[in-house]
Amino acid sequence: MWSVASLAGLLILGWLGLQVTPAPFPAIPGTAATPSSIPLLPNLPAPVERFYRLTYGECIPVITSAIITGRAAIRPIPGGPTLPARFRFIHEAGRNYRHYIEATWFGLPILRVNESYLDGVSRIELPWQKSEGNPQTAQAANLGLWAETTSMPAVFLTDPRVRWQAVNDATALLVVPFEQAHETFVVRFDPTTGLPTLLESMRFKGETDTHKTLWSNGLLRWASFGGITLPSVGTAAWADDGRPWAVFTTESIGLNTDVRQSVRAKGL
Repeated sequence: MWSVASLAGLLILGWLGLQVTPAPFPAIPGTAATPSSIPLLPNLPAPVERFYRLTYGECIPVITSAIITGRAAIRPIPGGPTLPARFRFIHEAGRNYRHYIEATWFGLPILRVNESYLDGVSRIELPWQKSEGNPQTAQAANLGLWAETTSMPAVFLTDPRVRWQAVNDATALLVVPFEQAHETFVVRFDPTTGLPTLLESMRFKGETDTHKTLWSNGLLRWASFGGITLPSVGTAAWADDGRPWAVFTTESIGLNTDVRQSVRAKGL
């Protein structure tokens, strides 16, 4: 009886630890450069033009970098428990990124994730997995880079390698570069608010996969960051999982700071 009670107590303790939201990462010091701008491009698909007019008006800022910080709920192991986490994503816009994620228990780190996509090479460091230079993870990381660019959507107009294609009044295709070719997102817009609600693409799920899986990025909530309405809550989900493996809540977005060193570092 004592052992059953002890096991129950440990399970309750474990569950309680996963209910504690971690403290946010500290802000990164730095001075943001004043962005230049370009005029809103002509001949955009109707839902795309509507979104950019709502967000930026007639002038689109040139964003060169972003530091995206917040907290999350993640399931790093399929079928495993959902863990509270905090994250920092550092981007050289449209080129490179670095992810640092800490999953926590009672607010203390129990799992650290270092991921990067630098100069076209994907690197992953997990306690149970290390990978570098795998072509499947490079394709996946490139799609991750562009999905996270929704936090600085001006880049989708200012980067000449990116283009939009019309589908209908609530859908458009977003074509982004990958190596010497390209990848495509299906972007769906809310007809009432004009804001994007979902990005879908075909992405490699594992290092040895030979077939891609439908990958969805939901944009659930929006908030003001520096006076601009940007996504604040987003999800990432695989079609064959049935539910999102991650829910990210963005709490700060720092734009146009010098990230040349921090994007190539490790840890916080």
